[in-house]
Amino acid sequence: MSKILVIGAGGQLGTELTKALADKYGKSSVIATDFQTSVSSKFDYCAFQTLNVMDKDSLTSIVKNEGVTQIYHLAAILSALGEKNPVQAWDLNMGGLLNVLEVARDHKIEKVFWPSSIAVFGPNSDKDQTPQKAFKDPNTVYGISKLAGEHWCEYYYNKFGVDVRSLRYPGLIGYKSLPGGGTTDYAVDIYHKAVNGQKFTCFLSKDTYLPMMYMDDAIHATLQLMEAPKESIKIRTSYNLAGMSFSPAEIHQSLQAHYPDFEIEYQPDFRQQIADSWPNSIDDSIAKEDWKWQPQFDLKAMTATIVKHLPAFFNYNQDK
Repeated sequence: MSKILVIGAGGQLGTELTKALADKYGKSSVIATDFQTSVSSKFDYCAFQTLNVMDKDSLTSIVKNEGVTQIYHLAAILSALGEKNPVQAWDLNMGGLLNVLEVARDHKIEKVFWPSSIAVFGPNSDKDQTPQKAFKDPNTVYGISKLAGEHWCEYYYNKFGVDVRSLRYPGLIGYKSLPGGGTTDYAVDIYHKAVNGQKFTCFLSKDTYLPMMYMDDAIHATLQLMEAPKESIKIRTSYNLAGMSFSPAEIHQSLQAHYPDFEIEYQPDFRQQIADSWPNSIDDSIAKEDWKWQPQFDLKAMTATIVKHLPAFFNYNQDK
């Protein structure tokens, strides 16, 4: 039986992916970890341990003591926060990954998942339908660390046979956790403001197009990738992944169908420069060909789903 270790389970992606793994493989098969003990209450359905991924000895102990067979390594400092602390972001993003890869090699871990990002692309990458092998010149420490990480994953696969699999996530949008410090976070926060009757101030200009994805699609893609036969995985850096592309003005318009009085104002800040260096849309045809990936949600469907579920979820958390 698989024993799955999730590192960084308390974040936006980890919160939902950990639950999906427990639902699919059984609660006893999943160990959630995070460096913040305070998030442990999120994981009353599975085992939880405190773990700083920079502590390789603690990581090794959990792997050995729990008989871990798969690792999902999600811990990272994201783009906007990374620009405020570039050395810390590099140390965590690179050091944590290398610790996981070394432990996976030493202890014969069956599979490792590590998320990359559209941040690997830069100002000179193709902007529209950015291809899998587009030129990459990231200009954030987050993007630089993700691009380096992709090549470390490929190296450990080619050199040591570590079955590392990766996706270049676009901006991820869900309602079950708050943003984690990324440039695409406006597309999460805007829903919270709308359902609470508050005006939204956007840190990007109204016509800034970015690739985005509803969290359910991201979870589905991750599980599908990890379940695909090893011979189907042709890309060992990271697969392009696409869901939809839209601007702040378009998501505002989609929300006005449900909240006609919802207002937005635009005050671009340092994150605008980051967004301007990223693609407008992504070509994920290789993922579709290799392991039959197909997104389910467009902007209209995503907005309708979030608007339906977020009010009750938000009120629940407010009562806590």
